[in-house]
Amino acid sequence: MTRRVVITGMGAITPIGNSVNELFDSLLIGKCGIDRITAFDTVGHKVKIAAEVKGDWDAGLNPKEKKNLDKFTQLALVAARQAYADSQLKETVIDRTRMGVIVSSGIGGLGTIESEHDKLTQRGADRISPYFIPKAIINMAAAQIAIELQALGMCSSNVTACAASANAVGDGFRSIKDGYHDLMIVGGSEASITPLGIGGFTSLNALAETEDITRASIPFDKDRSGFVMGEGAGVLILEELEHALARNANIYAEVVGYGATCDAYHITSPSVDGSGAARAMRQALESAKILPEQVGYLNAHGTSTPLNDAFETLAVKAVWGDTVDRLHVSSTKSMTGHLLGAGGAVEAIICTLSLQNGYLPPTVNLTNQDPACDLNVIANQGVHKAITYAVSNSLGFGGHNASLCFKKWENV
Repeated sequence: MTRRVVITGMGAITPIGNSVNELFDSLLIGKCGIDRITAFDTVGHKVKIAAEVKGDWDAGLNPKEKKNLDKFTQLALVAARQAYADSQLKETVIDRTRMGVIVSSGIGGLGTIESEHDKLTQRGADRISPYFIPKAIINMAAAQIAIELQALGMCSSNVTACAASANAVGDGFRSIKDGYHDLMIVGGSEASITPLGIGGFTSLNALAETEDITRASIPFDKDRSGFVMGEGAGVLILEELEHALARNANIYAEVVGYGATCDAYHITSPSVDGSGAARAMRQALESAKILPEQVGYLNAHGTSTPLNDAFETLAVKAVWGDTVDRLHVSSTKSMTGHLLGAGGAVEAIICTLSLQNGYLPPTVNLTNQDPACDLNVIANQGVHKAITYAVSNSLGFGGHNASLCFKKWENV
């Protein structure tokens, strides 16, 4: 018998809020988290803006954690602590061999790689930190979470670029649904606002180079010119339904569908007809056992790059067909920037909040919608509307496509 999977805890550190509540409050007012880069001196860089995390998000980390963990791992650990506390699992006796972790990243410890390379070239190889490797490798965020929370089931990290944490949520969902685990801690983290990160994506012509923060991350806008780099982390606690009910857990939403495909087309460009993304969405809807017209909201990948937004539009239209005009669509990357490997998890949290609160967030700063992106885009002001199903898309370099389907929680 296939088992049902629900969300019982969430944690988020984002450019528009350092908790799930702060994130939702920002979505309600359409807050944009993009500003001038403070992490490093941008002299010599064409790109001057990004969506950085702000405030004292790391206040709960001890000095050893601040010294020995890369920022992407720190972000993941803080978000995981929030999610675990929110789930109230620490107050429950659980079988920890049935609890696993899948927390992903697209790039991992890039800041550590840069700083340790500087030591190598400036001071010699013997000055490289013994913590260099464990700080830099992508699996360490998942490992640190598993160690702290004593999760003794599988511990893994998807590395599928911007689809990474959506794959983490989806694979965690399947692991519970198919009986391998009762609990999964899933999500993603990214901290690539560094000289090399910004420089590399700039050289790829992927980033918006404008200094006008209101015209930088503008998905579906005719004037879009690239994405804005973001950073942060999102972590969710997934739980088998009967396990959650037995401990009287607070349930936010149900995960009901997941699709994962590959374009097998190009290292950076999505397939021109959007067919790979369309197949992922169809798989998610088929596994949820629903029709496209039952979905009330789509959180699009919507990066604000010319190719992604146009090709994703084709994919959405291919799946929804004649009912596409009834589907509310937005890209919250207009507010958070593009969190790369963390984006899918944060957007999964946003979909969950939309279902729970009956609020569909907008694409902010959209003033000139591209005819090639002629979806029913929620522009600038969110929509208060009760919905039953929401879908989130995450599409990564290399042609990785992941689509997740969530259902409003109803105890039936």
